[in-house]
Amino acid sequence: MENRDPAKPGETLDVLRRRGILHVDMDAFFVGVEERERPELRDRLVIVGFPSDRSVVLSASYKARAYGVRSAMPMSAALRLCPRAIVVEPRHSLYYSVSRELMALLREFTDLVEPLSVDEAFLDVSGAVRRLGPPEQIAASIKSAVRSRLGLTASVGVASTKFVAKIASTRSKPDGLLVIRPEDTVSFLHSLPVEALWGIGGKTAEVLARLGVHTVADLAHTPDSTLQRTLGAPGLHAKALSWGLDDRRVTPEREEKSVGAEETFSVDVSEDEPLRRELLRLAHRIAVRMRSAGVQAGTVALKLRYADFSTLSRSRALTVPTDSAHVLYEEGMRLLAGLGERPQSVRLIGLRGERLSRGGGAVQLSLERRDDNWRTAEQTLDAVTARFGNSSLRPASLLDDGGERRRPSGPSDGHPPPRGRSAPFG
Repeated sequence: MENRDPAKPGETLDVLRRRGILHVDMDAFFVGVEERERPELRDRLVIVGFPSDRSVVLSASYKARAYGVRSAMPMSAALRLCPRAIVVEPRHSLYYSVSRELMALLREFTDLVEPLSVDEAFLDVSGAVRRLGPPEQIAASIKSAVRSRLGLTASVGVASTKFVAKIASTRSKPDGLLVIRPEDTVSFLHSLPVEALWGIGGKTAEVLARLGVHTVADLAHTPDSTLQRTLGAPGLHAKALSWGLDDRRVTPEREEKSVGAEETFSVDVSEDEPLRRELLRLAHRIAVRMRSAGVQAGTVALKLRYADFSTLSRSRALTVPTDSAHVLYEEGMRLLAGLGERPQSVRLIGLRGERLSRGGGAVQLSLERRDDNWRTAEQTLDAVTARFGNSSLRPASLLDDGGERRRPSGPSDGHPPPRGRSAPFG
């Protein structure tokens, strides 16, 4: 029979029921960190991002979300919905520092922690039950520790699979805890719209709607042959999820393959100087992230997007891996120069370190002491940022933005004061 509860190869339902999987997801993480640093922002309409037409919302307080503001929304649209919002420019070095504290806290409960991003992670607490109590008790302890030690709030989903735990944390926001017991998993899933399943986006949902499939329960009882014909293999995978079957384990180490950042200019630029300055800024941003993660890049890649949205990328392999912003910047400049005369103005520029490897190996040597001096200066900047969470130290050439041309859409490591909608963007 096609519509019976499917058996999952390689792992039985009994094994899945013995798991205790948590998904910990911080609530409006960037906003929460800013509110912690500036208590006067609490209970206000707050948007983290850059106040320019081309920028996007990186995070929004729940009060702002009530107006329809969402992450990745164009800032111009967000401010039309919520004109009284206070726009706070992001401080990514601070967010990464708090993220490291968060992950260290989670590892006090179990070694099986799989970070998904700076503000969320899966935990397998199956082996910690005898020591710390049942999974829901561990989840409550984590929420308490996050609040008392980090001054932030988190939502936690508890289930026997990663997929259901993530759905549970989302449904419990903000500052909630939702436990989906194994025996309740199928009934919980079948009460949800079909879009709740991984891999079911807007277009796929439209295709399913034409088949009369609107809920997870509808999908669960759709014949395999129909799903195979309509969606292919992803359709069968979605059906397995609809019955709560997800045999993926929590994987503690998730090696990043690359670290990068990019910026969109508020006005397309033709001159070399704004590109040079932005490359230097990007180099410092990704170098901080690499040193924080203990990795070095073996390849540097440059990305340019022109005014007509055509995009090109160039990369260059390094003789010795690096985590130095100075080296990343110089290699990026070589790649930029190698493009020759640009056919049109530039809308976006990006820099990326690729072929990452664990640090501690060879370091590029030079007959000049200049390279060592750069490395020492950057490590000093790291130490200041780690201690104070906000650093006024930066390359002298970045102290003056040179006017209002640069209003990036992506993250920045500069720390200007927050700006409200009523204040001039100056």
